[in-house]
Amino acid sequence: MKTNGEIYNLREYPSPNPKIKLTEITYWSEGLRVKGLLATPIAKANYEGILYLRGGMQGVGMVRPARIAQLASHGFIVFAPYYRGVRGGEGRDEFGGEDRFDAINAVDVLKHFCLNKRIHLFAFSRGGIMALWTGILRNDITSIVTWGGVSDIKFTYEERVDMRRMMKRVLGGSPQKNPIGYEERQPLSRVDEIKAPVLIIHGMLDDNVGFKHAQLLENGLKVLNKHVETWYYPDYTHFFPSDVNRKVVDSACQWMKLQQL
Repeated sequence: MKTNGEIYNLREYPSPNPKIKLTEITYWSEGLRVKGLLATPIAKANYEGILYLRGGMQGVGMVRPARIAQLASHGFIVFAPYYRGVRGGEGRDEFGGEDRFDAINAVDVLKHFCLNKRIHLFAFSRGGIMALWTGILRNDITSIVTWGGVSDIKFTYEERVDMRRMMKRVLGGSPQKNPIGYEERQPLSRVDEIKAPVLIIHGMLDDNVGFKHAQLLENGLKVLNKHVETWYYPDYTHFFPSDVNRKVVDSACQWMKLQQL
């Protein structure tokens, strides 16, 4: 079996920003070839790294080149795994199951290109659960930003009636029928293992990933005296207006650069 995080293939990818180079990477993750997109500033410098963990599932919520180019333009090398089973990647998306290792192993992919030891996680929506597991199972993460992030998979089943059919198929039933399938995906019971500071960003009107996810994570970290900050927005949903979104990204990038383990 190939080494986790080992690169299988590289190909140039069209970039929306002339100052940012994009490369699609196929890498090994638990014996599967998985794909992701790398954004690197053209100007050479000792950039910190961001692992961008996308939301959605399969083709929904795919990595957007403009988003990772935007993050890279703040002075970061950014890698965004697609997760398994997407765009020709092997395996199947398990919504926070074994596919969590596609995020965990992607840190090593990022390290091939980012010589700076400071690696941050920047997650959106479903990516929240991937980021939490990465922070739990790795000890080389400098900071974690989770924006509109999932933190409790059972609560996702309760609140997202439209997703229940998919969740039953992927997780082997409802939380009542297959509690183990849900418990195995729950990071909240293990947040004591997170060493990195955490920033939680959430719109309080979010009905895609309810505000309760942010509260559960905040409370879980605070009880353990972990470093956690919250930016809550009472007027916004899962998707912020573009001008606000841009300002929040700017501020989050500055926050990451200021963090110390």
